[in-house]
Amino acid sequence: MSLRDLLELRIEGHTLPGRRCAPGPGFPGADGVEVAVQRRDRPAELLGAWPGDAPSAVWTVPCSVTADGALRGPYVQNRLGGRFVYLSWTGRPPDTEEPCVFRRAKLMLDGVPAEVFAAARQRGVLVGRLALSDGEGLPLCGRVVPPAIGWRADGPPEA
Repeated sequence: MSLRDLLELRIEGHTLPGRRCAPGPGFPGADGVEVAVQRRDRPAELLGAWPGDAPSAVWTVPCSVTADGALRGPYVQNRLGGRFVYLSWTGRPPDTEEPCVFRRAKLMLDGVPAEVFAAARQRGVLVGRLALSDGEGLPLCGRVVPPAIGWRADGPPEA
């Protein structure tokens, strides 16, 4: 049984909110809603935009594991409060031509159970599965931890 220093992080989203986000307090709403993974330190660089009305969305991002067992990679953020992956929601506010990021969900990696992370290091893939709509049917935002996201290991069976 060997632990891998490289693994894939696969994010599987379901229950997307649609292509329009209704207005709310201090927010004019947005059309053409899409969701993508934000690159670390490059907020305008988004990976794999999915339309907000897609039946599901999947992203696979490369990661490495540091000597102390933390995930690193071009899409893994590392700020105060821990390591995470941003899902960024873009859309066009009324009377605007250019889309902009209007919400972000922070998939907290410290919520991965230790036994799941160890199995993912053996098998090669760590999978996070979550609904991309909040309780009101709006694009999911804020800190995302279990049970809002479920973590599991995937990849070839252990040798």
